[in-house]
Amino acid sequence: MPPALVTGEAVELEVRTAGLLSRVLALALDVVVQLGLLLAGFFVLAVATDGADEATLAATALALSVLALVVLPVAWETLSRGRSPGKAAAGLRVVRDDGGPVRARQALVRALAGVGELWVAGGSVAAIASLVSSRGKRVGDQLAGTVVVRDRVPRPRPQPLPQAPELADWARSADVGMLPGRLAVAARTALARADQLHPASRERVLGDLAAEVSALVAPPPPAGTRPERLLAAVLAERRDRDTARAQRERARRDALHDQARRLTGL
Repeated sequence: MPPALVTGEAVELEVRTAGLLSRVLALALDVVVQLGLLLAGFFVLAVATDGADEATLAATALALSVLALVVLPVAWETLSRGRSPGKAAAGLRVVRDDGGPVRARQALVRALAGVGELWVAGGSVAAIASLVSSRGKRVGDQLAGTVVVRDRVPRPRPQPLPQAPELADWARSADVGMLPGRLAVAARTALARADQLHPASRERVLGDLAAEVSALVAPPPPAGTRPERLLAAVLAERRDRDTARAQRERARRDALHDQARRLTGL
């Protein structure tokens, strides 16, 4: 059975994680792009700094390397929601363990770990880690809490999270940023499967999860809140904030593109 991912809408999907061969193909394409940009940068550096001292050349070469090997991968995965040029060509995407889009911090962790396991170690560390992991994770994925999946696989239409309208005002004012991805995944999975559980097991599982969530949310929920209603309210608010953040980022990128087009037309 294919490994499962839980989406932001509390639906567990059986998705196909990327195989080693497809990841190697995506990596090879990315390496070609990075090396091309790096060589072009070194050529410009050699022309622009003719006669410069060795310390200046070394510092500039280091800056170019960091730009090509770290900054570019972070920008690719953050702005394209997990798709570098190589992954886009191979039909792959990087997602968080809870199924959501990667953010800059996850992309940064992957890029920094990639310098060691892909460039310094020649890919051997990444290959061994991917073969050992049941979900094909390299070291960077393990550290960042991400997984590479097949992006061109039909997925079932997700069902919406159960709403808790009586807790909407509290949830909007609550700080839910401390909720870790592991706990969010567990809560979403439990809510999605709640109807399939024995009543006693359902009460115990949801109660334990609600207690963990309550300890990480401020201010605490109103007294007497049912566990499933608490979990639904917190997860729905977390989803809404992620959606709003993505929309703001998309609007910002669109505004920058429009501005660039206007400047180009001047």
